[in-house]
Amino acid sequence: MIAVRQTGGRVAERNALLILMAYRHGLRASELAQLRWDQIDLKAGVLHVTRRKNGSPSSHPLRGPELRALRSWKRQQDEMASHVFTSLRGGPMGVRTVHYVVAEAGRAAGLKFPVHPHMLRHATGFYLANAGQDMRAIQLYLGHKYIQHTARYTKLRLERFKDFWHD
Repeated sequence: MIAVRQTGGRVAERNALLILMAYRHGLRASELAQLRWDQIDLKAGVLHVTRRKNGSPSSHPLRGPELRALRSWKRQQDEMASHVFTSLRGGPMGVRTVHYVVAEAGRAAGLKFPVHPHMLRHATGFYLANAGQDMRAIQLYLGHKYIQHTARYTKLRLERFKDFWHD
């Protein structure tokens, strides 16, 4: 997992979880900021994603690394916390803080360009397309209402086309 080096302990763990969830589930900054514990079933390993921008809601499986990180973070949070990602004061994290966390992670990683949360969403789409996932499945996973919003991820590596014709 990615951790922001400038902060330690709880904040680093929260930030690493935020980045993992953003990437694995293609979550927007606003979706991360509004993610609530009642959207997560840790026993069944399911995340119920409520999309913003008129996106389609969906349910995603949670895998081992996510489940472990979510359980660990939940143990550290105030038991009354309704949101997964909370500020240092215990309230819901704001969208600006999500942007800051991701930008700081980019700087800590030594990236020479500014990084923002939507880059993680795009990385999810490109990863799934490069892994051979069907465009319709990617559309549903990312919650796109219109397939043309998903089509950008099909501009892929040349190798994807090498077996189109058998001469």
